[in-house]
Amino acid sequence: MNKQFRLLVFAFMLFGVADYAMAGKTAYEQQRNRLIDMIQTDVSSTSHFLGKGELDERVLQALRKVPRHEFVPEAQRPNAYLNRPLPIGHGQTISQPYIVAIMTDLLELDENSRVLEIGTGSAYQAAVLAEVAGSVYTIEIIEALADRAARDLKRLGYDKVQSRAGDGYYGWEEAAPFDAIMVTAAASHIPPPLIKQLKPGGRMIIPVGGRFTVQHLVLVNKDQQNRITSRQLLPVRFVPLTGDR
Repeated sequence: MNKQFRLLVFAFMLFGVADYAMAGKTAYEQQRNRLIDMIQTDVSSTSHFLGKGELDERVLQALRKVPRHEFVPEAQRPNAYLNRPLPIGHGQTISQPYIVAIMTDLLELDENSRVLEIGTGSAYQAAVLAEVAGSVYTIEIIEALADRAARDLKRLGYDKVQSRAGDGYYGWEEAAPFDAIMVTAAASHIPPPLIKQLKPGGRMIIPVGGRFTVQHLVLVNKDQQNRITSRQLLPVRFVPLTGDR
């Protein structure tokens, strides 16, 4: 085989790899677009719970951009863009995309928002938050998941997100106060430390209920006089918030 022929074969191989990679990227983009259509349908059908029938376009753009397949175990990648939760190990799940979408939307974030997330899990939700907020702080109680999430966030360039292992019930006091707080595990009550760390005018979204009872997504508001109001939205099912309490 002469040198010119070898170079030609090598070039074809490179083009083949590039075409394969592009095809994979395009397929994931198509799957994300189909997923967003499903989410929008679900939002419309649950508008009586949510008090709105459409998501903020910035949230939709975040869902189009964040590669959910990068935040699930290899064996779950074929299912990454199904509109349902998926196992990520240690008895935990990556949340259903519809839930990720509405929880993000209900916080009413902007590019200046400082957000605390309790329950990093796979870090997919943190990545979505980072697309619409100014800075994100996220806490995971399971150290192995916290370590993996930190690696994935760094690998994918989510520099806006600061993560750590710890008990999220107590929040992240040294980084407080926060414009918004999201809790991605069900608590029996709204943790007082999180209320304290929420800015006046801030919002919190949290599932409330026990492991074997009905859980509801609750939207908490703190007004400028530090008065707290809450509104129960829709029934949900989350893994329990754990910790030494």
